[in-house]
Amino acid sequence: MEAVCKKFVLLLSCLDRPGIVHAVAGFLADRGCNILDSAQFGDVSNNRFFIRVCFSGTHSLERLAGEFTELADAFAMQWSLNDTAIRPGVVIMVSKFGHCLNDLLFRHRSGLLHVDIRAIVSNHPDFYPLAASYNIPFHCFPVDQSKKAEQEDRVLDVIESTKSDFVVLARYMQILSDNFCARLVGRAINIHHSFLPGFKGARPYHQAYERGVKVIGATAHYVTAELDEGPIIGQEVIRVDHAFDPETLANIGRDAECIALAHAVKWHAEHRIILNGCKTVVFR
Repeated sequence: MEAVCKKFVLLLSCLDRPGIVHAVAGFLADRGCNILDSAQFGDVSNNRFFIRVCFSGTHSLERLAGEFTELADAFAMQWSLNDTAIRPGVVIMVSKFGHCLNDLLFRHRSGLLHVDIRAIVSNHPDFYPLAASYNIPFHCFPVDQSKKAEQEDRVLDVIESTKSDFVVLARYMQILSDNFCARLVGRAINIHHSFLPGFKGARPYHQAYERGVKVIGATAHYVTAELDEGPIIGQEVIRVDHAFDPETLANIGRDAECIALAHAVKWHAEHRIILNGCKTVVFR
């Protein structure tokens, strides 16, 4: 019986030195794997090397990962190996603004996002009908500031019970605790409705209006305990002018929010992002 050929993505980073690409390519060649696509980047500011390799082969993920460990240890690599046939599980969190949620659900149903949406969590009941129309489990956990830790534990239970790989905050308008952020390092994507690092925190469109900006934007970033300070994944901008009031800015800014968040989710699901300290390397 002929072995089934599968596709994999290898992501890795390590201190830059001669021979990394040669070693990785040799490892794959020795196992009969065929490199389909490769992209690399050397960051001269910190002497780190980053590479994404998409390849095909007949070995199992477990065997390849087990055998790659020795090479990874020799170069002190931070790495991950993923089977592209497996859709990452995701939990989407939302409050009362549903445009990003609606956009992600439509893109998913249209086959544009290679993810498995396993649950939607909200602190309001508003989007239960939308979730039901897509046949996705919906959990409403209202926020009581005196019991916020308990509410976050219920959210974490959903993430763990659904075996979800990452979380998307699609305009989830709550400040997360340090503990929650620590549990999801590199696995929680937020959309902030401004072009960070400008206009952090609440009411960024009003802040932008007061400053008379000529472009507004949206920023998708990984969540950290520092509010709106996480590594930036992607950004979108829209030109505006003096005639736009804060409400108008917010209305037109929603397009940028949807696009920036959808791109970030897609790149994360396709294993195109590597953390680089407080920044990211994104192989598009």
